[in-house]
Amino acid sequence: MNLDFARSDRSTVGLEWEIMLADPATGDLVGRAPELLAALEEESADERHTVTGELLTNTIEVTSGIGSSVAQAVDDVARAIAAVRSATEPAGIELLSAGSHPFAQWYDQRVTDKTRYHTLIERTQWWGRNMMIWGIHVHIGVEDRRKVFPIINALAGFLPHLQSLAASSPFWAGERTGYASNRALVFQQLPTAGLPWPLHDWSEFESYLDDMVRTGVMADASEVRWDIRPAPRWGTIEVRACDGMSTLPELAAVASLVQVLVEQFSRDLDEGRALPELPAWFHRENKWRAARYGLDARVIVDAAGTQRPVRAHLAETLEKLAPVAVDLGCAAEFASVTTILDAGASYARQLAVADAAGGDLSAVVQHLIREFRSGPETSTAAS
Repeated sequence: MNLDFARSDRSTVGLEWEIMLADPATGDLVGRAPELLAALEEESADERHTVTGELLTNTIEVTSGIGSSVAQAVDDVARAIAAVRSATEPAGIELLSAGSHPFAQWYDQRVTDKTRYHTLIERTQWWGRNMMIWGIHVHIGVEDRRKVFPIINALAGFLPHLQSLAASSPFWAGERTGYASNRALVFQQLPTAGLPWPLHDWSEFESYLDDMVRTGVMADASEVRWDIRPAPRWGTIEVRACDGMSTLPELAAVASLVQVLVEQFSRDLDEGRALPELPAWFHRENKWRAARYGLDARVIVDAAGTQRPVRAHLAETLEKLAPVAVDLGCAAEFASVTTILDAGASYARQLAVADAAGGDLSAVVQHLIREFRSGPETSTAAS
């Protein structure tokens, strides 16, 4: 199979954000996206951003245009959210985002009436119906497809860092799971999801796709659902490992970290330096540790098996790569990764709210609604 990789300007940024629709009084999910989307899609037709549906009718996805910087892509997303609010507020619908809803049940949700979604559910059955998960996708432009898999393999070493920063799914169907990101482990149950296979060049990816299509596993490259994947249509590397971010500033912070890492690895390749790689078994363990412990995880950082607290390794990485962030014009967003390290990720804030409310998960939903509107809450006193 010959697969083209679209031309893309280096280190450009694209963002996708999956957003829940909720009843403002009960906090439960509402499957009302179909009644909103026709107008929202039409209104966004001439804009840089898009507003679309997703697998479940309780979800709307907003997507940026191609940003020359993180700030431009984030501005697109902010405009998209404003457009969505113009439709949801008169309809009595609230917005929130996290990797999972604290108490909603899968059997109460409706699947969007599209052939590809019905096909997915028919094949995956119970696991597919349980995909009550929300995430972000960060696309970074790569100018040469020969760089794609070396960068993916190196970037995989930072998946636990990104996953820990974004972790926001400590509850599932009303239960405290004990995981910072329960979504990470649920999502990998789908066929072709999970960690990327350790491929080394584009021809190996084409061979993989040929095998998958020939055996009926997937129809095309768009059904590769890895935590990091090539996006041939856009000429990007797409990071899909992160839970739904609860706030726009945190989305910007994580996007800047992805952009800076990809750019640094691209520079290393330009200068003839080999990129770091970990054995696949270390990646698997790191993913589990990040899902379980979030920012309190200890992760394996090199092929020798060296283990470091993810907070400390992130802090060192931020210091080392700060000049690259300046070059890319995302220094402010990049610096705000430190805010997440200092104040805690969404999963920790949700758990604190639940504890303060005596385990009442409706309080957690109201907290997420407030955060989505106003930004991270630095105190749980009001919760």
